[in-house]
Amino acid sequence: MTDIHNLRQQIETDLREGFWAGAHAKLQQAWWQQPTSAAAAYVMACAERLREHRVLLPCRLAILRSFTIEPVVPILRAASFLADIDVTVQVGAFNAYAQEFLDPASSLYAFSPDVAILCLQTRDVVPEIWEEFSGLTPEKAREVVDQAIAQFHLWFSAFRRNSSAHVIVHTFERPGLANRGILDHQSQHGQGGLISELNHGLHLAAAQFQNIYLLDYEGLMSRYGKENWHDQVKWLTTRLPISAACLPRLAEEWLRYLHALGAPVKALVVDLDNTLWGGLAGEDELEAIRLGREYPGAAYLGVQRAILDLYHRGILLAISSKNNSPEALRVIDKHPGMLLRQEHFSALRINWNEKVRSLREIAIELNIGTDSLAFLDDNPVERERVRLEMPEVKVIELPENPVGFEHALRSSVIFERLEITAEDREKTRQYREQRERSELAKEPGSLETFYRSLAQRVEIAALGPESLARVAQLTHKTNQFNLTTKRYTAEQILQLAASPGFEVYSARVRDRFGDNGIVGVIITRTHEDTCEIDTLLLSCRVIGRTVETALLAFITDEARRQSLNYVRGWFVPTRKNQPAEDFYRRHEFRDNGTLGDATRWLLDLRQASISCPGWIDIHVSSRSDSRSEQPQFLTEYAAG
Repeated sequence: MTDIHNLRQQIETDLREGFWAGAHAKLQQAWWQQPTSAAAAYVMACAERLREHRVLLPCRLAILRSFTIEPVVPILRAASFLADIDVTVQVGAFNAYAQEFLDPASSLYAFSPDVAILCLQTRDVVPEIWEEFSGLTPEKAREVVDQAIAQFHLWFSAFRRNSSAHVIVHTFERPGLANRGILDHQSQHGQGGLISELNHGLHLAAAQFQNIYLLDYEGLMSRYGKENWHDQVKWLTTRLPISAACLPRLAEEWLRYLHALGAPVKALVVDLDNTLWGGLAGEDELEAIRLGREYPGAAYLGVQRAILDLYHRGILLAISSKNNSPEALRVIDKHPGMLLRQEHFSALRINWNEKVRSLREIAIELNIGTDSLAFLDDNPVERERVRLEMPEVKVIELPENPVGFEHALRSSVIFERLEITAEDREKTRQYREQRERSELAKEPGSLETFYRSLAQRVEIAALGPESLARVAQLTHKTNQFNLTTKRYTAEQILQLAASPGFEVYSARVRDRFGDNGIVGVIITRTHEDTCEIDTLLLSCRVIGRTVETALLAFITDEARRQSLNYVRGWFVPTRKNQPAEDFYRRHEFRDNGTLGDATRWLLDLRQASISCPGWIDIHVSSRSDSRSEQPQFLTEYAAG
């Protein structure tokens, strides 16, 4: 472990010499060793010099609270910056959360947050349960809980009328020592049991609205110990109930949600020797590889169990190992202690190339950006090289002792998800099928022959409750073929779909190798005689197979069905959407003006038409021809 003073000297040298990646990597290392308020101030001072050399995700965060929270804010901003999230924070007035929620003209809505955190204490929301429980009748206690749940439903409803931001709500903690002592645990209707029921009601209230998520505050406190978490002196003097040592823990927990809502990684690239197992595949006999239920092999089994959990969470897995491939694959396929087998990995790089090269090749094979990769390697030299040469890759810091590897992986904020779609669960299968398609494309013959051999079927459907989460997810994750790169929450997607003139569609692609899942999104708006394309995006999984032409043909057919004369769309360039740059020009749209870097394109339906490629079978789900009729779930949403 490097001395903090020496680290800071190295950081200053790197900043002075313009070695930005090195400065950022060392700043992360210093923060991991000492995530304190003083360290946060130093990080933010360095951030002013590093900011223009990092790609940061902006996030406007509102905090509504019933206790002093201000000391957490600089720690959160520092931790977020090191995770490439640029957080702008507004802290609401003390104990004014109800007014902020209910007043449409409040500072909360004027701030226009992307995310709002509601952090309330049990003692502030249900003081009768917290302080007076011993004297309450069961009927009165139940009434208090029911009233609190009704209040939350009222606040959530008011918030949704005025904002589409994500909301993170702290659940309610139990007292460390119940009012009735050990007697409380002899009944499910004791103080602890009622607080559990309050949390259950909070879950039910949140589930009635889009993009409201719960943070397990009781679990967070228990993870670090309630006696360590609470500071009675600070609570009584400044209304700050959290000890200084635990402030970074709360900031880290918040950061998990910001990561999940922002740009979580898509793939984990792992080393093999002394990372997934103990020993060297090329030198040790199979039985000498340390991997199993007993120490020291149990440490590596824990790592594999954690990685397998990420796999089931929708994270792609890949291998980058300096090794002889036959020996390494023998361990993967034959060792009885292995939890991870070849079928769990979407890409393999088992050779003697540099890890940086392997990571770039893996990103190309998976058709994702290198900024969507995380890297796990026991070798600190390899980790450092990746940090310096590929600063966009999320490198997971590991302790020297393998016993700590599993915890380091599980505690990393970068893999968090707030929902998992059916497509997430099928990713590895889909990438395996994609490799088969790629092999087919290499066979001799014309491109049209290849397209026809795929037997593609594109299924377009109006937005439904089963596709809502995936449609919103695609607007956030799709970068390469995305004409406008507009990011929408599920709540905003619902608002658009329920608005007059707007249509929202999902597109699923199947072929002879399997089901690619929902990979496309179309959002259009009809205005006078024109169909305006608000969003047209396609997952990189099916780019280059003319599916985008089929989607455009559907849009133009719909416009003609409504007797419109024009289809109009914008191309807004980003760092990543060059594959879509010539899309409109290639389909006979004409340049119709610019606004900044964006170009507007227009197709005159009276003079031109777009045909679906002959090798694609396009199927549109049946729906009403009357635009006044909406699906039931949209009608219910519009009615509140």
